[in-house]
Amino acid sequence: MARRPDKGPPRQAERRDRTGKPRTPRAVHPYRDPARASAEGRTRPHPDDKLIRVAGLPSVTELFDSGADRVERLYFEAPHKNAVQDWCAELGRRHKVYRQLRPDEMQRVAGTAMHGGIVALARPRPVRTFDPNLAERWANEGKPLLILDGVGNPQNIGAIARTAAFYGINRLILSDHPGQSGLSDASYRVAKGGLEWIDVYRAERLPEMLRRLASSYQVVGTAVERAIAPDKLVRIGKPVALVLGNEEEGLAPATLAACQSVVALSGTGRVESLNVSAAAAILIHTLLAR
Repeated sequence: MARRPDKGPPRQAERRDRTGKPRTPRAVHPYRDPARASAEGRTRPHPDDKLIRVAGLPSVTELFDSGADRVERLYFEAPHKNAVQDWCAELGRRHKVYRQLRPDEMQRVAGTAMHGGIVALARPRPVRTFDPNLAERWANEGKPLLILDGVGNPQNIGAIARTAAFYGINRLILSDHPGQSGLSDASYRVAKGGLEWIDVYRAERLPEMLRRLASSYQVVGTAVERAIAPDKLVRIGKPVALVLGNEEEGLAPATLAACQSVVALSGTGRVESLNVSAAAAILIHTLLAR
């Protein structure tokens, strides 16, 4: 008897969309779980690129205290097993991922060796579009503003946010300067939970916005030299909107021109200037915290 030709495995019925056209099969992403990819030595970018990685027990604690509903995944090493039990139970109820990892796996998932044995992947807090009309209400409440124009290092943003949160400054405005960095894993790591307590806004056409703010705020820019000392600033009965510039170039001329006053920190002259995050800490304490 002649053998029947081998036609291979039976084909699945072709799937069609609502219009009757063949539906394109959806590719199954092989790296859906970063921990699994790390355990197998894969090096492709992790698929949760819209999530931020919050590392270290203090930062993860702040995240769960203020925005637990934003957490999508939690990874931890054995020493943190008891500390994360409640968080794991909460994630389990929400059908989210949590997993204990080995140290080598943790470093790959965290993207840094400075993870403190625990990292959470979470949806970032939204960066809202700044509406100057809201500023008058904030000013009436006596709330100062902190504005960054061209701060390019995300770690500096994290350090500034940490100082701001420490002093209760709860609004941070980022300009549309081409050198201005957004929020990143590094920002959240350095902020040590500070960004969980700050509303972040994005502003366009900063010089124009500063001129509008001048009706309700005392707009104070910063410079390296040829400016008054912060403790010499004459207060005019309005809360301060403090503007900090790029690490290398400072504030652009148009931005400085839109400020009502300009302050500078003076030292011994042995070094030219402070890092912007260090200068921010002094100025926030001097001008915004009181």
